[in-house]
Amino acid sequence: MTKITLGTNPYLLGFDQLERLAERAAKGADGYPPYNIEQCGADGFRITLAVAGFAEGDLSLTVEDRQLVIRGRQSGEQDGRVFLHRGIGARAFQRSFVLAEGIEVERAGLENGLLHIDLRRIAPQTVVKTIPISRN
Repeated sequence: MTKITLGTNPYLLGFDQLERLAERAAKGADGYPPYNIEQCGADGFRITLAVAGFAEGDLSLTVEDRQLVIRGRQSGEQDGRVFLHRGIGARAFQRSFVLAEGIEVERAGLENGLLHIDLRRIAPQTVVKTIPISRN
């Protein structure tokens, strides 16, 4: 018996990339740092990551091929401090989110150890195109 996937369904033309996007989104989901995703109005979203101990210069945000990538790496040593207990995570991380067509990053801000990333859905322009029919 053959398994029918989105990419092979004859009525869903051009959706073969959807499976690849789902696979890409599932990779690297290790749980650090923890995050929230909230809906802000009809067209907005906010991703909030708990990045305690990271400064603005330790974080980078990029959009690569419709994928939002957040990286964190703390710079330098901790000034020779000796920790008796270290419960605040300080390891390097990379967290990725696949963005749908039309979703754009509006802004990002760091406040009280939380990195807020605001996203907005941009309404696509409606285009009606008439296709001429020719005789072969």
